[in-house]
Amino acid sequence: MWDYSEKVKEHFFDPKNAGAVADANAVGDVGSINCGDALRLTLKVNPETEIIEDAGFQTFGCGSAIASSSALTEIIKGKTLDEALLVTNQDIADYLDGLPPEKMHCSVMGREALQAAVADYRGEEWKDDHEEGALICKCFAIDEIMVEETIRANNLHTVEEVTNYTKAGGGCSSCHEAIEGVLTRVLAEKGESFMAPAIGGAPVAAPVVAAKPKPAAKASGNLKRIRIIEMVLESIRPNLQADNGDVELVDVDGKNIYVHLTGACNGCQMAAMTLGGIQQRLIEELGEFVKVLPDTEMPVAMEGA
Repeated sequence: MWDYSEKVKEHFFDPKNAGAVADANAVGDVGSINCGDALRLTLKVNPETEIIEDAGFQTFGCGSAIASSSALTEIIKGKTLDEALLVTNQDIADYLDGLPPEKMHCSVMGREALQAAVADYRGEEWKDDHEEGALICKCFAIDEIMVEETIRANNLHTVEEVTNYTKAGGGCSSCHEAIEGVLTRVLAEKGESFMAPAIGGAPVAAPVVAAKPKPAAKASGNLKRIRIIEMVLESIRPNLQADNGDVELVDVDGKNIYVHLTGACNGCQMAAMTLGGIQQRLIEELGEFVKVLPDTEMPVAMEGA
């Protein structure tokens, strides 16, 4: 279970400035629902002073993403655009009395949304599209520029830290070598050396751990629906695995879909939010209302089936 500060819990259970700002004249969109995190930041900027008079957010993501977005809006209200641009992801984390290392990517997403919104207001082009050949992590669509900038801004030294701050490398792990290459180059410029994790005393790259096979679902619903459900869970799985968690389909009983959260997701304070995000994705893909429930709520008769 992640160790969340009271401030994180406060901004998750009672987020500030949630929703879109009326008459907003700046909008910043970052992330992707398909990747598990998405944030839209809306600002109302005074055209004469460039002071941010109001800020609001709409977030799809975990509790830390909601808390980070809420904190960001509180920090930047009353600042000029130039002052707001000086806010770092570490400022967001500090405002929340810290974030678990594995959740620092949420604060990075907030900083990017702010940059996108300011660019939108000023009529400048801001995009996180990737130039051909610059994509490092295909699982989470993270490019080399973002990895390098995050390493420099947060003084990162390991692949694990890069994953915590950007999610890159948190899925299939096939991009670890590319991340090590960026780390080696950036650290060399600073006169430091990158050392990969050691096994038996010899520096080596981190091993790729195969994903644990999912148990087959009981076919109590029709095959087509189950295939769609499995497809959605498979698309969400890399995001959960990046946070050392996972989800398994247990059973489908009409409109009720029972899943089992494993790893860090099992017992997490934000488990309800995770289930809600999965439910929303399934509703969109199935074109019908369904309810995602933990397997602990399965009827006794079904458990013994």
